[in-house]
Amino acid sequence: MTAELVRGQNHPLSQSRLEIRISAGTPVAAAAALSDENGRIHGTEWVAHPGAPVQPGLEVSRQAAADHRLAVDLDAVTEAVHRVSVLLALPAANGGAGPARFGAVAAPFVAVTGLDGTEVASYTITGLDLESAVVALELYRRQGAWKVRAVGQGYAGGLAELFADQGLSEAAQLAAGIDEAVARGLARSVQAPPPRTSEGDRSRQAAAPAVGPDQGAAPQGAPGPVPPAYGGQPAGGQGQGGPQPAYGGATGPHASAGGGPVDYSHPRRQTSAPPPPPPAAPPAQPGQPTRPVAGDATGWSMEERLYNQVWGMFEDLARTAAAYRSAVDFAESRMDKELEQALSDPRSRIGGQGDAAREAARARYTQLVDQARASLDRDVAQLVVESEVVEPALPPAFARWDNPCWHAYRVPMEIPMALRLGDLRLPEAESIRIPMLLRLPLERGLWIDSGRTDSLDGSFTDSHDMRRLAMDTAVAHAARLLAVYPAGEFTVHVVDPAGSGAQALAPLTQTGVLAGPPAQGAAGVTEVLARLTQRVDLVQMALRGGAPDALPPGFDTSQQLLIVNDFPHGFDDRAVNQLRYLVDEGPSVGVHLMMVADREESAGYGPLLDPLWRALLRLTPVPDDHLADPWVGHAWTYEPPAVPHGSEVLREVLTQVAEARRTWNR
Repeated sequence: MTAELVRGQNHPLSQSRLEIRISAGTPVAAAAALSDENGRIHGTEWVAHPGAPVQPGLEVSRQAAADHRLAVDLDAVTEAVHRVSVLLALPAANGGAGPARFGAVAAPFVAVTGLDGTEVASYTITGLDLESAVVALELYRRQGAWKVRAVGQGYAGGLAELFADQGLSEAAQLAAGIDEAVARGLARSVQAPPPRTSEGDRSRQAAAPAVGPDQGAAPQGAPGPVPPAYGGQPAGGQGQGGPQPAYGGATGPHASAGGGPVDYSHPRRQTSAPPPPPPAAPPAQPGQPTRPVAGDATGWSMEERLYNQVWGMFEDLARTAAAYRSAVDFAESRMDKELEQALSDPRSRIGGQGDAAREAARARYTQLVDQARASLDRDVAQLVVESEVVEPALPPAFARWDNPCWHAYRVPMEIPMALRLGDLRLPEAESIRIPMLLRLPLERGLWIDSGRTDSLDGSFTDSHDMRRLAMDTAVAHAARLLAVYPAGEFTVHVVDPAGSGAQALAPLTQTGVLAGPPAQGAAGVTEVLARLTQRVDLVQMALRGGAPDALPPGFDTSQQLLIVNDFPHGFDDRAVNQLRYLVDEGPSVGVHLMMVADREESAGYGPLLDPLWRALLRLTPVPDDHLADPWVGHAWTYEPPAVPHGSEVLREVLTQVAEARRTWNR
């Protein structure tokens, strides 16, 4: 029976090999610290964290995530260790995205389980407010036995204050190292699906700079609005800031809390038509599973339903693969334990008794693995059937280049919810590919890695081919961005100092969709970077001054994308600083960067460019297992979008985009 602990309560542990399962509702960094009988940490090597995830008896996640599984083997820790503390920290407390204090998120839940998943004790950490780091619970020795205690001690000063409180002299340095490791993990993670917005929030609006935090809008990367429940009220009566006051909740005579007029309408009165019901699945034959239907997820439009359905498939595959891996790990652990017990008895080493015990242990291992594989194969087969139904129904923004919908392409009148950047797959389920969808507008830039790499199939790709493939991938991404935006609302610039990308850029240059010819040479690079930097400055000044309409006449308010090829060749220190500025400040005002570069070639700049790479989403021109999900931390294999060989679909789409742009500018 599970013991539900409250702060300060303890519970005995009957097992030495355990899992600590954490559910926080928002990405958190998880760590585990070893300490002596006085609660002191003797050195950084006594802490398992994302930068050093494995220590004797401990293994933690390598990145920030909403859900974690920490492995603990109490028999493997040294005799000097008397406590194992489980630590949680919010990445945003040190400059990351998301909430910066635990009081702004749901209470984290921590459970101690056996390797078979049986819960031993659980603890919900309540009462937190300004704290950004917390000691969730601790496992401690008492008279030769181990117990678990619910702690819930928070620290407003973050991990540095937490480690200092536990006597670690290198507290600040270790906290900085953990922040660095978490930042690297976030830079290579697949974005979690953000809160779903209502259909009205995605309708085409006048192209204007986004309102900044000073004017009351949510900052870039903050959670979006909650879908209304048929009457403009947040579902369940809860908004992002907690319970919503009735009838506007104004504090003044005619002003709401946000400064606008009071809404005197009845909070439960339906003022808009409910969304049409999702498509119904045809009746299934007796004893047969229900056939999947495209768009049967929740949403106010078919596009939103398909988006939510794709993300549901992604989560289903992530969790079923995690269950399979956990079952295999348990089977291996059980077999090792049974073999160890069989060999520990000297009498079983002679004769057939030991051989029989070993064969029985291996047979039980095979049985458990086969059962887990059968469950995985069943779930994957269902997802394959669903994918075969969903893929043909996807709109152009979500579809592959070989989807027939591109042959009926027309320039859209509305900005879509998201954009497909490629496919994701796992090694346990090679038969299914999940579309990788990224919400629009982009929240961070893209980095197409042109570095030398070995393909997953064992083939070798040299540096010249990698640069060509990387530029082809960048052009495909840029073409898709141009295709899914309404005419005149997306502009692409190219910086190609040495002209090495001319062949790959031909579809963009020949169709006339670029804002101008690719900039070449030092003068061209300087001119483009100076113009975009000035644009960011002007929009920021207008927003900070509360006058977004005071921009110069004829100012281009469309989203801007800068493709940078062959970095760092042809870029001086000033250009490098301008690129970093555009990466940091550009997305909030509609300026985005797409770097085509090899990180190793820029090593001459030292750590100066590390923040730049971490701020970009790394994609590759060949399949590579470098992306991680925010739930269970799987290493997903990313496959870039590929235009079918010999197909003219990309040029045909870009030709329509160019014609629509010319019509728009008349």
